[in-house]
Amino acid sequence: MTTTPEIETLMLTCGRDARRAFQALGKFSSGARNGGLMAAADAIQNDQAQILEANAADLEAAREKGLSAAMLDRLALDADRLRGISDGLRSIAALPDTLGVVSDEWERPNGLLIQRVRVPLGVIGIIYESRPNVTVDAAGLCLKSGNAVILRGGSESLRSNRALHEAFVSGLESAGLPGGAVQLVPTTDREAVGFLLSSMGDYVDVIVPRGGRSLVERVKQDARVPVIGHLDGICHIYVHSQADQDKAVDIAVNAKMRRTGICGAAETILVDRQIADTALPAIVNALTEKDCEVRGDKDVCHRCPNAVPATDADWSTEYLDAIVSIRVVDGLDAAIEHIETYGSGHTESIVTEDQEAADRFLADVDSAIVLHNASTQFADGGEFGMGAEIGIATGRIHARGPVGAEQLTSYKYVVRGSGQIRP
Repeated sequence: MTTTPEIETLMLTCGRDARRAFQALGKFSSGARNGGLMAAADAIQNDQAQILEANAADLEAAREKGLSAAMLDRLALDADRLRGISDGLRSIAALPDTLGVVSDEWERPNGLLIQRVRVPLGVIGIIYESRPNVTVDAAGLCLKSGNAVILRGGSESLRSNRALHEAFVSGLESAGLPGGAVQLVPTTDREAVGFLLSSMGDYVDVIVPRGGRSLVERVKQDARVPVIGHLDGICHIYVHSQADQDKAVDIAVNAKMRRTGICGAAETILVDRQIADTALPAIVNALTEKDCEVRGDKDVCHRCPNAVPATDADWSTEYLDAIVSIRVVDGLDAAIEHIETYGSGHTESIVTEDQEAADRFLADVDSAIVLHNASTQFADGGEFGMGAEIGIATGRIHARGPVGAEQLTSYKYVVRGSGQIRP
């Protein structure tokens, strides 16, 4: 894809300004960065009216385009959500500082003292869709960890992102920090994304995509710098033969229906055959009462007339909607095999009172997050005590699971000697 001179100039300016601000951030203490985060939180609350007005315009345009209910939910802001966004910044500010932390040290026989010390990654490019809260979460986590950031949100949330970005930057600058540390790409032109991925290696150190499969696949294919991300959130609940069935119903309904449009929402429920006669109707009825469409295998449809037949494609589909697929499995081994075959390595949960079965599930299921007797909707950096996160990484390089402030750092080795030379 060719890039127009206007887009090239725009993106190179973002890159240069971000790199310059990153270098300046190194001069600020942890306390100063935390003060900037607190000031940004206050600014967002003070600018609530303007932010909600911008969000209302985004929502109106999104409805006219026919966006799904799940996408509209992701996009929507209100006073409570805005308060949660500000509180998230304050939570990030309260986290222990990760920069300069000595994670390990040892002394060599020759007297050299070697330390492994946490440092920022540099300039982080974040490409995301729909959710305007990502603008603030990502900016806050990057600032906390000493990084500068270039944010590129989706076209559907452009007005909201601009309003949030303006408030955040005004807060930073009021606290004496460089506002250029948080850049927002001011165009929805797809050329800007292409240029960010392919031609800004001199300014951008890592890319984090947060969005649907098509976005993440494009980023992984086109990026010329390292990528931290995941493709799908095909999350599973396995109801074991020794499950507390009331607990299983509550967990299944929450995991699917609390918020259907997040990557930690359960998309498939596996029920052990030994308890299928009682557990299946209870789970299916509870879900359909919440207006969730249930797509089941033949065993599910036989027991539950309110289920519709599932296709092969359902087991590998991230619905992000009030739809769930349910299958009957013959024990723990079959459940693990299903997850290995169709899962995306995101989040899986087992419901059981059998500790041995739970321990085996937690050990053998190779996903970024595994849970016992808990909803998959806890797959969230805020719920993990990280203040917030900019995504769930399902790869095995650098970061895995919720990507919070600590995961946005690397390390360097500091070696202290007293005149040693190598023979």
